[in-house]
Amino acid sequence: MNTELFGIIATYLLTLVIAIPLGKYLAKVFAGEKVWTDFLKPIESGIYKLSGINHKEAMNWKQHMKALLTINLVWLVYGFFVLIYQDKLPLNPDGNPGMTPDLSFNTIISFVVNCDLQHYSGESGVTYLTQHIVMMFLMFVSCATGMAAAVVFFKAFRDKTSEKLGNFWEFFVKSITRLLLPLSLVVALVLAFNGTPTSYEAKDQFISLQGDTVNVSRGPAAGMIAIKHLGTNGGGWFGANSAHPLENSNYLTNMVELIAQMIIPIAMVIAFGIFIRRRKLGWIIFGVMTIGMFLLLIPTISSELGGNPALAKMGISQATGAMEGKEVRFGP
Repeated sequence: MNTELFGIIATYLLTLVIAIPLGKYLAKVFAGEKVWTDFLKPIESGIYKLSGINHKEAMNWKQHMKALLTINLVWLVYGFFVLIYQDKLPLNPDGNPGMTPDLSFNTIISFVVNCDLQHYSGESGVTYLTQHIVMMFLMFVSCATGMAAAVVFFKAFRDKTSEKLGNFWEFFVKSITRLLLPLSLVVALVLAFNGTPTSYEAKDQFISLQGDTVNVSRGPAAGMIAIKHLGTNGGGWFGANSAHPLENSNYLTNMVELIAQMIIPIAMVIAFGIFIRRRKLGWIIFGVMTIGMFLLLIPTISSELGGNPALAKMGISQATGAMEGKEVRFGP
């Protein structure tokens, strides 16, 4: 029990250690102040030039809304057809079929809005190509879309206007180049060096302890799993998501994935307070969120560690808590 509590506390404290300075950094990035990642400006300028975007043009709320909805509609149509015809595209070593139109629509509309509902299993429902150019792509851009919209809110709140709210495309691109891509690279490297597959080979086979031949899916999973957590996306490479041993191999990767999932939401709250020059308000919002989390976390931990009363009446020992159907590779 003490070990479990220590792990939870350590994970949360490490999250704060990363998220608070990250929030200060994001406030500077979106305010256009000088930051250490300014060396990426030439890349961003190239993106704007290639896309025909004037990132210095201030937009009002209607223009922001139009830009957001238009580009998301493009992604929805694009992803819908790619998923249907994925069996005819390359990087499909396992021969997975294309999705039916209803499944494709259900999947793509969920990924576009950052919900990532999976009515398919990653091992058999999509290909390596569509994991990359549809699923992982949308994990980046849907998160960046939400962040860009949040920054528009920041500016409106600070400047008390619905006009000249900055440029949606600049906020969107910076969310990816200055935050999501660098952090994803770090998390992906940690996962890869701890056993998460990064191969483009087809399924592998091994003989189990009971003598069965088992086909094990793999693929370039580490990169997608990184943005899955950083973008609070859900929708893992494997059907079981992070309960799968190849997606989450040990206690370290479990902590890294939990931290990755929390740092940006917390950082954005901190950034909000700094950006609008009302730091106390940002901390109040963070405090309310934290209290809400603990109001749910404490009774959950208590009930889980307390075991199942029905099993206790049967005289069954539950020294490690309620473990029926639970992940046990990381200990009780």
